[in-house]
Amino acid sequence: MNSVYLNGSYMPLQEAKISPMDRGFLFGDGVYEVIPSYSGKTLGFDLHIDRLNRNLKEIDIELHLDNKYWQDITDTLLAQNPSENTGIYFQISRGADTKRLHAYPKNITPTIFAFAFDIAPPKPADKLKVIGLKVTTDQDQRWKRCHLKSTSLLGNIMHYHQGQTAGVNETILYNDKNELTEASACNVFIVKDKVLSTPPLSYQLLGGITRHILLDIVRKHTLLKVQERIISIDEVRQADEIWITSSSKEIAPVIELDGQAVGDGKVGDVWERTQAVFNQHKVDY
Repeated sequence: MNSVYLNGSYMPLQEAKISPMDRGFLFGDGVYEVIPSYSGKTLGFDLHIDRLNRNLKEIDIELHLDNKYWQDITDTLLAQNPSENTGIYFQISRGADTKRLHAYPKNITPTIFAFAFDIAPPKPADKLKVIGLKVTTDQDQRWKRCHLKSTSLLGNIMHYHQGQTAGVNETILYNDKNELTEASACNVFIVKDKVLSTPPLSYQLLGGITRHILLDIVRKHTLLKVQERIISIDEVRQADEIWITSSSKEIAPVIELDGQAVGDGKVGDVWERTQAVFNQHKVDY
């Protein structure tokens, strides 16, 4: 990593410093965004920034910065940290105060931090060349505003760690009604009888940008019938295919759930066809 951005300046990572009184450090009082890029071209840039602005507004952090501000930082970090496949991480906290109080302080300046990191290359649309993921399930123990891309991620981290400890790639979550919400760091889709289903947006899950792009592409190109609906965890266990999506994973096929094979235990044909069209049309975003 050659350089990062912090409050208007670019510098080596080891020189980037924030106050221990920063509310992002003390309370997790902030939001973040991750924007993927491939061969120097970002994917879904405006969608990501629109979501960032919505999240800032929801927690009453006022910045009033246009998309060009974020684009300039992105372009500079991509130039200063050359790599074929790169994620740009933005984090905005409410800023540093002189004392620790739960109430939102007035007249402090938000902290803006950004850095570049390597991400996996795009997946080839070939089920024989893609390694399917293994996941587990657990009841969702996180807070009630998961639609915010908050930096307060302890609940997500604990669920993710559970999966890592179990030797799998992710943990798929369900609420107290046994309804699918999302995974610890991804949205979830199931395929059953050639119908693609995913939970509707609500406070229980983050509206992922890859989720948005995938649904848009599938609908525009009539690849599958699409349903955004309540899905029971039992339906997930009976699915023909399961996919998880995120900006860094794109569309990742799942081949094992709680130690049991998903479908025939191999990456599915529907995923392969969808991934091919996704690769072709994601450049439009």
